[in-house]
Amino acid sequence: MPRSRRVAPRSPRRLARDRHGRGMRSPVTGPHLPLLSTRLDDFELTIGTTVSYLRGLWPELEGVVFEVAQAPAEAIHDDHIDRWKVYHDERRIVFFRLPIVRFLRLQEGEDRDEKLLVESCVFRAVADFLGRDPWELAPGRYRHL
Repeated sequence: MPRSRRVAPRSPRRLARDRHGRGMRSPVTGPHLPLLSTRLDDFELTIGTTVSYLRGLWPELEGVVFEVAQAPAEAIHDDHIDRWKVYHDERRIVFFRLPIVRFLRLQEGEDRDEKLLVESCVFRAVADFLGRDPWELAPGRYRHL
């Protein structure tokens, strides 16, 4: 089974530990540049912010655990590839990063489209958990003014 990571709010990164008596190490980027973020960090941030938004709207999501894994053990089925897995009895939803991100047909620099796809996967997984249509989760969000 793949190793999964729980989605939690990000805390500021700390300096690395004291090695061989040389003192604390500073970040690679230096003091004047922002810390480096990886694609996994960006993916988890998108899922975390979307989950926080949905938890504010749906109290039924209290206590539900959201996790991120690289890929499922058995992802390929006859008619689809799993992008998330909902465990109703455990109150847990696992998102599989590689099937979500790798099947995008995006050009370089289309980060906004990737973020929208990840958000739509979160909406569909939560809708599956709640037994609702994804569009019912945030009805005022998609209203045309």
